[in-house]
Amino acid sequence: MTLIKTKYNRRSFLKVSTAAGGGLVLGFSWLASCTPTAEQIKSMPEDWFDINAFLKIGDNGIVTIMSPNPEIGQNVKTSMPMIVAEELDVNWKDVVVEQAGLDTQKYTRQLAGGSQSIRQGWQSLRMAGATARRMLLEAAAKQWKVPMDELTTEDGIINHTSGKKISYGEIASAAAGIEVPEEVNLKDTKDFKIIGTPTKNVDGPKLIKGESLFGLDYKRDGMLIAMIIHPPAFGMKLKSVEDSEARQMPGIKDIITINSLPEGIEKQWSDVNAFPNLVAVVGSSTWEVLSAKKAVKVEWEKITEGEDSSDHRSMLDGWVGGSDEKVARKDGSPDKAFKKAAKVVSQTYGAPFLAHNTMEPMNFFAHVTADQAELVGPIQTPEYLSKTASQVLGLPEDKIAIMMTRMGGGFGRRLYGNFAIEAAVISKQIQAPVKLIYTREDDMTQGTYRPPYQVKYEAALDENNNLTGFRVKGVGLNGSPIFENRFPAGAVDHYQADDHRLESNISTGAWRAPASNFIAFAEQSFLDEVAETVGKDPIDFRLELFERAIAKPVGADNDYDPERYAGVLKLVKEKSKWGSEIPGTSRGVSAYYCHNSYVAQVVDIKMESGIPRIQKVWCAIDCGIVVNPEGALNQVEGGIIDGIGHAMYSAMTFKNSQPEQNNFHQYRLIRHEEAPLAIETFFVENGIDPTGLGEPSLPPVAAALANAIYSATGQRVRQQPFVENMG
Repeated sequence: MTLIKTKYNRRSFLKVSTAAGGGLVLGFSWLASCTPTAEQIKSMPEDWFDINAFLKIGDNGIVTIMSPNPEIGQNVKTSMPMIVAEELDVNWKDVVVEQAGLDTQKYTRQLAGGSQSIRQGWQSLRMAGATARRMLLEAAAKQWKVPMDELTTEDGIINHTSGKKISYGEIASAAAGIEVPEEVNLKDTKDFKIIGTPTKNVDGPKLIKGESLFGLDYKRDGMLIAMIIHPPAFGMKLKSVEDSEARQMPGIKDIITINSLPEGIEKQWSDVNAFPNLVAVVGSSTWEVLSAKKAVKVEWEKITEGEDSSDHRSMLDGWVGGSDEKVARKDGSPDKAFKKAAKVVSQTYGAPFLAHNTMEPMNFFAHVTADQAELVGPIQTPEYLSKTASQVLGLPEDKIAIMMTRMGGGFGRRLYGNFAIEAAVISKQIQAPVKLIYTREDDMTQGTYRPPYQVKYEAALDENNNLTGFRVKGVGLNGSPIFENRFPAGAVDHYQADDHRLESNISTGAWRAPASNFIAFAEQSFLDEVAETVGKDPIDFRLELFERAIAKPVGADNDYDPERYAGVLKLVKEKSKWGSEIPGTSRGVSAYYCHNSYVAQVVDIKMESGIPRIQKVWCAIDCGIVVNPEGALNQVEGGIIDGIGHAMYSAMTFKNSQPEQNNFHQYRLIRHEEAPLAIETFFVENGIDPTGLGEPSLPPVAAALANAIYSATGQRVRQQPFVENMG
């Protein structure tokens, strides 16, 4: 067992009291999860449903956990309560969860991003369950007048060595009067019964039945529908509106102009919005508003010069190919190493803008009055939304209620809540409850794209083909792709990383596995090219570098563990039977570290009519303890398919700062028949605390695919999307 303090953060425990109808109510700050079954609802006190931020144990033995974390399909609504239930030692069938709204006084880190929900909540979630269990044990010991060390628990039952038993529900009221203990014992990982057991998504039945879960499903009596009209190109602002025809159309209530990001407010990092000045059309139904929107005539004026995709590429190429340096890290003497090199391998890699394209377009409900605001919808960053809404609406944060719905995809787009602020401003101006809905075209042309990147790699080799120097120079629009302290930093004596950003009026933001989604492709493709040049197997070449980093690491700031990194490569090599020939099949490999986790992948392909058909992806992952293997597999497989699809097919391009794609007939996504025929995933079992999993499987797969394409065709693919750069 592990002994931990429970009082290192007094905010953790908010309240201990007797629940209505009897039972223990333990408030704490970290929980998120499931939904009650019909049978559980029948036996549950109605008084419980209106309480926020509590772990509750009812007199019927049902455990209720409030869910403060946004759910975007990463399955925290199942995995987080599994952690609590494990330490509480209850039967999983007796656990239900209610969704909490934003409450910064009661909860911490109400955010979905960075693949950090489980990692950040691991200890505190365990502590919550263990603390409640300890209080129940203490109550039973007092009632029976026996030492607590004579008691054990199992599936919500307390057992005494004499054979006496009592359920959690029966002792819950007495436990309510027990003081929160100073410290509690956590289970040994070998004793886990719930953690590590494949468990179905608790929202699964509702998803299958199409029951209301998402923002687009949300309805309210008297609610109006709003849609926005934003400029056709970046670097433009509103000049005039002619709406007389649209105002006469059926169901139209108002047509207004709004400013969702006025001057003078303190912007949050999440306030990325290229189009704060908009036209909003408000009416009774989606179709009526959509029809009227087409009849509004808007004139825009240019405030910055337009940009073309060809110009972007020239700018990026110019910097990585030029002599300017923006040194982020330098080890040894890279210049000397390259001057002395017997051979230099040099290549450049690039990728375009990408849109997020969540299946559920942006939407949000708002009802703003003179003294309060209610906001409901899909948002990854409710706390930051609250801060901005407070300033824009002129209301204190405690007068703004934010409720999160399940999200039909996020991928970073819903970190930026401009659409929620727009809904709030519209509601305030029209003085009515309103749901704002983006069309696909609104969404795809609004911005906050993954930036385009370009990176140049150079490797210095001596006369014996030993790697003696390594340089990487990367640039992006509005951001750099370089992680200067990641591999192969620490494995090469003479190393230099340069990063730079060039400005653009096209807005950018986080996109699933930010920057890693590109740099993993470039780095791992280049390492294959170096391995080929020195005549070594690509896995063996990487493992040699890791051995260097293990035996004699260079520098003190390397942010990876070379032994764990090498471990996933060895595992995928073993499981895929790397080195054995598969008739008609070509293979590629890659490995990458991000979000505190390690992933190695092998991709098997067959070329059909010049296009790679992916037969299988082998994936080895070290993400520590896997809480829910079923949910974990879903995340891994989704990341792999997402990574393949965007590397192969997707791109946003611009002419005079106007997007040239606005829907799926122009922006290519992967089709079902293009997905891998099989994906097999292997998790490293090491007992280490969990790390990130929502994003790490995506970055390396593009390089494994590119390396497989080279194996099949002899052609290197160094620019994305692949389909436009093959042949």
